[in-house]
Amino acid sequence: MKKIYGSLVFLALVVYILAAGCVENGGDIDGEMVLVVGDMWRASSINPGDGHDGGTFITEKAIVIETLVGANGSFSLMPNLAESWKQISATVWEFQLRKGVTFHNGDEMTAADVKTSLDNTMHLSPSTAKLMSYDRAEVAGKYTLRIHTKELNPLVPGVLHHPATAIVSSKSYDADGSFVRPIGTGPMQVESFNEQIGELVVVKYANWWGGDPGLDRMILRGYESPSTRAMMIESGGVDLTADPPYSEIDRLGALSDIHVERHNTPRIYKLDVNLAHETMANLHVRKAVSYAIDRTGIVDNVLYGVGAPAGGVFLPNMIWSNKNLTPYPYDPALAKRYLARAGWIDTDDDGYVDMDGKKLHVKIYTYTERPGLSPMLEAISANLKAIGIEAEGVSLEYNSMNAAMADDSWDLYLSAMELAMVPDPEFVLKSWYTTTGLENKPGYSNTDVDRLIAEGHFISDLDKRYDRFREIEAIVYDDLPTINVAYYGVAIVMKDIVTGYQFDPTAHDYRIDPFVTISARISFFGACGG
Repeated sequence: MKKIYGSLVFLALVVYILAAGCVENGGDIDGEMVLVVGDMWRASSINPGDGHDGGTFITEKAIVIETLVGANGSFSLMPNLAESWKQISATVWEFQLRKGVTFHNGDEMTAADVKTSLDNTMHLSPSTAKLMSYDRAEVAGKYTLRIHTKELNPLVPGVLHHPATAIVSSKSYDADGSFVRPIGTGPMQVESFNEQIGELVVVKYANWWGGDPGLDRMILRGYESPSTRAMMIESGGVDLTADPPYSEIDRLGALSDIHVERHNTPRIYKLDVNLAHETMANLHVRKAVSYAIDRTGIVDNVLYGVGAPAGGVFLPNMIWSNKNLTPYPYDPALAKRYLARAGWIDTDDDGYVDMDGKKLHVKIYTYTERPGLSPMLEAISANLKAIGIEAEGVSLEYNSMNAAMADDSWDLYLSAMELAMVPDPEFVLKSWYTTTGLENKPGYSNTDVDRLIAEGHFISDLDKRYDRFREIEAIVYDDLPTINVAYYGVAIVMKDIVTGYQFDPTAHDYRIDPFVTISARISFFGACGG
């Protein structure tokens, strides 16, 4: 029945696209190398001040704008538009800019341009300004910029890796300060953006400081349904996409004209626990839930090997991660003993634990846009039922899910959260685990954690800094305000005509390689008629 249903869905999608008109794929078109990308999200903006919809998309996917600071595979900071930096006083950082970099309009990038760009960013994004403790930027030479902070802040270089801080020319704005289009320094520049359908077209910037890009043109479209992305890559509607249904990966990879790559990316599948609910506030119950989850089975059989079982919050390859934190083992018997310690015992032999005549019922929410979440929800619900917890799973589109969770009826929330927009452990630990953290969905409050994070903020020596945050990571690993399930993997699916792709392990989901190439065009459902 599942196969029949899947076939019907596929045929319906094909009919829909045919009815909508011809979709042109990439390849060698009129002498140009054109890559068509089917992204996971439909772009609603190309304004870098618009967070994920703007900054991340045009930095990592469209590769139009670039940040001052980069990162390597261990998430140590590296030069990018800035060649070097140093802290010259408690509240002043000095950056030496790369010489010979030009914006897409031909203007040379100078310290004055970078100051204007950062000033605009901090005005548009108060949260970024707060994260950097930004006071002002000072031009100290044509290629020398000083950033003044309101207090000692070792995070400054890391914040300048965040896509929201990518540099654009002041000519990206009109005379009254309204955004027009991003004029950046990257290997591609904006040709057009159709906001109605979310289609962005970018073309090669021949004077890019990093070399000669492999593509002449790239067309980026968003397909938020994983099944649609699978159909589009198989039919030839796109040349590269990411994260189709994981159950489809092996089949797609076996096709004669498609290849698939699996990579780890800085993101984690985790369960937020609603500590406002008396049941979930009991540590024994949280321990029971964690020991009940078959992490290895989920990675192998639900995610089809795309990812890895999670121990601590951070990926083991991150330079600051606590390598001593291993995944909680799958131990249903131990999980049941923890439930019993909390007073939950199956008194009527119906398979479910109860207390005072009431069954232990948990409501778990997730969203549908990422292909691993809904099937993981089913697996976790089955794991919990196996130890006697009555689990109710709710899977909705992201916006609908947020609305449904607003009544605080949720007990657990399964999400896939990024870990290294700012390559420093404070960025995540402060946001998730301090009492006033912006992403502290569980409502967790631990005075020791608050104090250690506040003190750790001012530690500039990286070895001592990382040791402090490893200590914090261990505390929340034991306290379980969030239950780490698996480190996120991403599946990059490409037509065989796409060659030379190099995955960037520090990217938010994935980054388009500027040196990727694409060969002969293959028509999609015949030639496009008009």
